[in-house]
Amino acid sequence: MTASTPGGINRGERLLAFLIIAIVGLSLLAFIAVIVATAMGVGNNDGFSEGIWPVVIMLPLIGLPVAFVLIIALLILSAIRRGRAAKSNGG
Repeated sequence: MTASTPGGINRGERLLAFLIIAIVGLSLLAFIAVIVATAMGVGNNDGFSEGIWPVVIMLPLIGLPVAFVLIIALLILSAIRRGRAAKSNGG
């Protein structure tokens, strides 16, 4: 890649993409943990209100919408970068 060639994904976009993957992955793991725990009987006698379970239950409820907003932000940043690259190439 030469100095006049516009770069690919910059560091901010790459960081945002990895952050999205981490949030979605952690939310899916929490969702699976709740399903497995329910099958094992943790929910009996109000077991989900103790220990780490309230956080595990709330994680997908917060993490997935945050990841969705970050995906939209990544799409906007990518569109802005592509638009600037197209302008600088004269097309």
